Amino acid sequence: MSVDLAKDIALLKRKKNAIILAHYYQVSEIQEVADYVGDSLGLSQKAAETNKDIIVFAGVHFMAETAKILNPNKNVLLPDLLAGCSLADSCPPSAFQKLVETHPNHVVITYINCSAEIKAMSDLVCTSSNAEQIVNSIPEGVPIIFAPDKNLGKYIQKKTGREMLLWDGSCIVHEAFSFDKLLKLYQKHPGSKIIAHPESESHILETANYVGSTAGMIDYVKKNPSEKFIVATEAGILHKMKEQVPHTLLIPAPAEEDNTCACSECAFMKMNTLQKLYDCLLNETPQIEVRETIRKKAILPIERMLELSK
Repeated sequence: MSVDLAKDIALLKRKKNAIILAHYYQVSEIQEVADYVGDSLGLSQKAAETNKDIIVFAGVHFMAETAKILNPNKNVLLPDLLAGCSLADSCPPSAFQKLVETHPNHVVITYINCSAEIKAMSDLVCTSSNAEQIVNSIPEGVPIIFAPDKNLGKYIQKKTGREMLLWDGSCIVHEAFSFDKLLKLYQKHPGSKIIAHPESESHILETANYVGSTAGMIDYVKKNPSEKFIVATEAGILHKMKEQVPHTLLIPAPAEEDNTCACSECAFMKMNTLQKLYDCLLNETPQIEVRETIRKKAILPIERMLELSK
């Protein structure tokens, strides 16, 4: 990491009364300068409670958008405006609106990895940390639409026993894990515990010793430091895991087409760099904007989630 650049960011942050929020999947240099590093639920909670004037969101577009929805009067910055999300892109608002309109008696629960327009059509938002809790908050017999992640939806269906109408969306990173390569990796490291994010496909989750959010996976490793782990989620999480359990063997799960390394990475998450973070804080751009008509609708399901997650 550039020590000078990190110092410059720290100075700018204090001068401008800014907070830097970073997702676990960000590059390690960004995680090191962030005020808070967390999963989507933790980041939403921090965004909701901050009293800073500027929020620099080192993540992807839907995350910064959520922060703006919660903080309409604050300047919310994203280091690279093109840092999108394959899962969010898999749920176009016009197509989703047709689904909602043709199922008017359904409660709409959307995973936070979606656009503000999709959140605005929702009754409740959830994260991978609280999806089971959010689904269980809906009375039995009330039909549910769950979007956009079909893999998380299938996992929550299995956990809760609730049948849900699932949108056919997915994350290209979590669907890239190779089951055959995972088995070979396990044979190479017998006795390893496989931990996986619920955005992964069913055959990966069925082999896992633990399935949970990024924060949940880190907590699980911390509670079992003497074990060795094969980690099936985006490789950026390994930085924080290694900090927490420096003497534990952490092995990134293999991707299907990746012949250069054993891990799977989100190209969108990695679009943010330390230099871009500095530049966006210096120039206070690019800014995230959300139309007020959309924001007023989208904030309701987010606030319901935050209240249920206390």
